[in-house]
Order: sequence, then structure tokens, then C-alpha cells
Amino acid sequence: MEFLKNGNEYISSQIGLAIENGSRTAVISGNYEIAQTLRIPSNFTLILQNAHLRMADGTFCNMFVNENHGTAAGNTIDGTDRNISIIGRGQAVIDGGKYNGLSEMNQLQDGMPPIWKNNLILFTNVDGFKISGISCRNQRWWALNFIYCSNGYIGDIDFCSNDIGIDPDGNEYHGLIRNKYHEILVKNSDGIDLRKGCHDILIENISGFTQDDSVALTALDHSMENIFGVEGLPSDICNVTIRNIRTAAMCGIVRLLNQGGLKLHDVTVDGVYDCTEDSPYIDKCGFAVRIGDTRLYGSRHSTEDETYNITVKNVRGCGEYVLSLAGAIKNLALYGIEAAGGAKMLMDDRIKF
Repeated sequence: MEFLKNGNEYISSQIGLAIENGSRTAVISGNYEIAQTLRIPSNFTLILQNAHLRMADGTFCNMFVNENHGTAAGNTIDGTDRNISIIGRGQAVIDGGKYNGLSEMNQLQDGMPPIWKNNLILFTNVDGFKISGISCRNQRWWALNFIYCSNGYIGDIDFCSNDIGIDPDGNEYHGLIRNKYHEILVKNSDGIDLRKGCHDILIENISGFTQDDSVALTALDHSMENIFGVEGLPSDICNVTIRNIRTAAMCGIVRLLNQGGLKLHDVTVDGVYDCTEDSPYIDKCGFAVRIGDTRLYGSRHSTEDETYNITVKNVRGCGEYVLSLAGAIKNLALYGIEAAGGAKMLMDDRIKF
């Protein structure tokens, strides 16, 4: 497949024209190489119609961000971007292309940028957004990342992560093996991540293969969250519905995690189907649904006043465990949980305070 060079310049020009003529909608078709980040302004719809956008080799940047991302205004309520949509029609693909070598282990070393430069889409401080109808391929880290975003929809997204492993002799092979994690070329390639401050969001109809978690809600206070923090906005992850998730993944199909004093609450997970047993890309999944973690990612585990009102229903798991529960959880409801393929039903490491 041939990709036209400097696709970012063409798409930026189309965005500019749509602003000038007042339509605030741009339609992109064709195959383009993206060498620089595209900024999407407020009240704008970008339609990818039979389009394949691929990151250029050797690039260290996001494909899409919102207009005020990474600016001083973006850390303020007055700088909130609003009503941004990226919609796929027909065959719409956003593609990380050839892996650039940036990882969590070498970020910010020897001139490397921070790892979040490898997100295909990174939205920060956006109120009102829609991402739908898109296939994500070869993400170099998490594909879609949201921080302090609200009133959003993410739906009809298909993933296919890089499945290359490298054996001790330096030979590449396809098809990842869970107990050979060190051989995985592109590690921690999640699908969708909602981070600190995300609320009132629907995620549905997600398919494909992600090397790590397919859908992750993680309220943690790390450097990324602090850099893109918004003074005056709540830090909770809440009022999120996740439904009809049919993916293969190494770690978790759906993961919920909050530690260090941040809150995660009022979340419904309805319909999780672990497809790993039929996947050519990976051998086994850890958990269909995972809430909390025995490992500390924050300063301490959450309390019952920080993780509460969680409903999980209609889940089929075929990995090591169907469910994993850790930390403290109040008002947890579980319905229609099924184990298949020899999976154990529950790993329960909840903490009682």
C-alpha cells in the first residue's frame, strides 16, 4: 500500500478550510503518512472516509490531540476544548506504523520523549467528544488516551496491536506468549485508557486484539496526570458505562484501578467476552475483568469511600481468572459471570478497613 507523504500538512489545510468556510467538518479519504501531530479544534468533526493514516517511520508524536493540549490554557477550565469528533466511515484506519523504540523503560532517557507521545489519540481537558468507527493498528503504546475528559462516546473501535516477539537469539516471531513477556517488542499496548478526571463517558462495541488491557479506567496520580491536570476540575473517574467488549488481551479485557486517594465510582461493565482462546495473536489472557491490584501503583490502596458503586454483569472469561478483585470496594454487584476454558472464577484480594 502506498502512503502519500506529508499527510499531516494536507489534513491540517483541510481543517483550516473547514474553519474558514464555517462548516467545521472535514472529510479525509485516501492513504497518508503522518509526520507531525494534528490538532483538532473545538466544535469540529473530522471524518475519515475510507482513509488509512499511518505514523511516519522514526516519529515521536501523537497522531491527534485537541487544540489546547499541552498548552498553558489547557491546564485551565477556561481552556477546555469542547465538542470534538473523529468519525470513521467505510474503512477508516489509524496506524502506529513501524515501532519507534520508545517504551516505558527508556522514556526521558538519552533524548527520548515521554511515553505518552506514542498515543495515537491523546485528548486532555475536553468536554464533549466522540471517537467512533475506527480501526486502530500497531499502536506504539496505548492507542486512545483521555485525561480530564467528560461527556464522551467511544464506540465501534477495532484494535490490532503489534504481535511481534523477539527470541533470545534475536529472531522475530508472531504470536505472543504470556509467560515470555520479556520477549514482547511493543509492551503495554492498551486499547482505551480513561485516566484521572474522566467522567460521564460511554464505551461500547470494542473488538480485536490489544497486547495489554483493552479498556482501562485508571485513577492514579502520576507525572502524566499532573502535567495535564486541570485546576478546579474533579479528579474522580465516575459515571462510566462499558459494554459489549469482545477482545483478546494479555492482561485484562476490562481493568478498573484507583490508588493513592483518587476516587473511582459509579461504573457499569455490561458484556465482556474474552476472545483470547480463538486469537492467533496471543496465547492466554490474565483476567476478563480486573478491579484493583495487589501491586501498588499509587502511594496506597483505595478505601471503600474511594472505590464504590461498581456493577459488573454478563462476563465470560477463558484466561487464568474471570475476575480479580483487590483493594477495598463498596457496593459491588456481580451478575451473570461465566468461566470457560478452564478459567478460575475469582482471585479475591480485597482489603477490609
